[in-house]
Formats: sequence, structure tokens, C-alpha cells
Amino acid sequence: MTDVRKLDLNLIVVLDALLAERNLTRAGERIGMTQPAVSGALARLRELFHDPLFAREGRGFVLTPRAESLIPVVAECMIEVHRTFDVLPDFEPATSTRTFLVAASDYVLAEITSPLLRLLAVEAPRTRVEFSALPVDADLSPIDLLRCDVSIAATGRGVPGKRASLFSDRFVCVADAANPALAGGRLSLQALREQRHVRSVFGVHVSTHVDDMLAAADLVPSVAVTVQGFLPVPFAVAGTPWIGWVPERTAARFAASLGLVVAETPIAPSVLVEAAHWHPSKSGDAALQWLLGRLRDAAELVEFGGDAEGADESAG
Repeated sequence: MTDVRKLDLNLIVVLDALLAERNLTRAGERIGMTQPAVSGALARLRELFHDPLFAREGRGFVLTPRAESLIPVVAECMIEVHRTFDVLPDFEPATSTRTFLVAASDYVLAEITSPLLRLLAVEAPRTRVEFSALPVDADLSPIDLLRCDVSIAATGRGVPGKRASLFSDRFVCVADAANPALAGGRLSLQALREQRHVRSVFGVHVSTHVDDMLAAADLVPSVAVTVQGFLPVPFAVAGTPWIGWVPERTAARFAASLGLVVAETPIAPSVLVEAAHWHPSKSGDAALQWLLGRLRDAAELVEFGGDAEGADESAG
């Protein structure tokens, strides 16, 4: 058994950076260490775990199975270290220089980025937000929630952890205005079966609300092209005989400029509810709770319109 009294906590910080970056130089930049110092720490970690942890593959590194198994353990450990040493003190928005990490789909970022940044500029002008895409090929896991402050994803998809609903939308069918299958702005069920569809995906193994909606209508679409996310769908549909399904706000954003129409269909539209998700271990972080409040304010602007300062005053 390892004598914890002899452990160097700095090694945990280095290991956390290495597991995230999988590159000595970038890991060093992440935690303010030189590449030789990171290399020396890695040598000590390899000795401690009796495992190489990282194996070279081409010009980069891949994790060994032992290193993969350490990802959730190290992530939890880092949170406990922060708690123990009070690295996350009371949050003062006006003076904080914190960088928040927010993951979301292209649709959510298109809707919420501007109102959120306007709100932060008023209350916390020195903070920053780094936005990233949701992980592909799998649903959100507890590890994904640990890597970001907040992940914004649709409810009903089995996302673990804590959540707060933000705003909703419904899915509509978009078609080129010149699509010959349109009859008075409407597509019949038979037309929907005959038309080729532009399909949105968020990973090979991730089922979407649209997939479920079409399956419930006993409709197996003929896929013309597959795109990542919702925003490319209107552009893929424009000028073609294809159709696609997008959140109604996305359709409203692009229909006029791309010559599209929102087609009426006999299919009951699926409702999309976007929610902020976070790891339960972060619930005590005052800054995170403040960010969640601003996300709710931004979501109100998405739902009902208005200006950032007005929404902020009403929330107070």
C-alpha cells in the first residue's frame, strides 16, 4: 500500500493535465510548468503506478488502459483538493477573472451565446467564457460533466447529474420554397416518405428527438446527406428537393435568406427542452451557481426577447 504521507500533491495536478491534454507541452502550459518539468513528473508517476500511462502513437500519445481508468478518479480527486484548500472562494462577479467552460450544441450556442455574453459584460466584465461542442459518439457522462462547468443538452436523453431547464423549442420541417412536393405549404405523410431527408447527428450512437419523432410516426426516412448538428440543415436543404427537421428558431433564423418554407406536416412535433447540466460535486461552487442564474436570465431572453440589462434587473 502506498504511503500517502510521501505523496506529492503536485503530481495529481500534473496527472490531471496530462490526462486532459495528452501532450507534455500543452499539459505544461495548462498548469504553468516547463516541458522538462512535466516530463520529470511523468517519470515519477510511471514509477508510482507501475505503468507507462502514456504510449507514443505517431507524433502524439495515447492513454494506456490504466491511465484511462484513472480519469474519473483523478477528476474527483481534483475537486476534493479544491474543496480542501478553498481554491473556490466566495465569488465576486464584479472583480472575478474566472474563465467558465460551457459545452453545448450548435443550436444552443447560436441562441444563447449573445444574450449570455451581454449579461456577463454588465455584471462580470472581467470573466471569460470558453464554449465547446458537446462530445460526439456517446451521451454525456459524469466525466464530461466534470470537465466543464456547465453542459447544455436536451432533457430526456439520460444525462446524469444535476440540471436546470433553460428554454424550449419544437421541431419543424423545412423545405425549399420550390420543392414540387409542397401542396399549399404542406407535405403529406406520403410525401414525407418519398422525400429524401437531411439528417442531423450528434454522434454515431446518439439518438435524437427527430429520430424518435419520425419513428413514432412509423416513418423511416431516406437519408440524402448527414450533417453534424442542426445549423447545417437549412443550408443543405436550400436549392434541393430534400427536406430536413430543425428547431423552429433555427428555421426562423435562416428561412427567408435561404428561400425556405416551414412545411406543415401531419406529424406531431417533438418538443425540445434544453437544460444546463452539471456534476453534483460542483453544486457548492458559488461561481457556478451565479453562472446558472445568468444562463437562466439569458434563456428568458431567448424565450421572450428583451434586453440583457432589463432581464438582469428583473431577476434581481
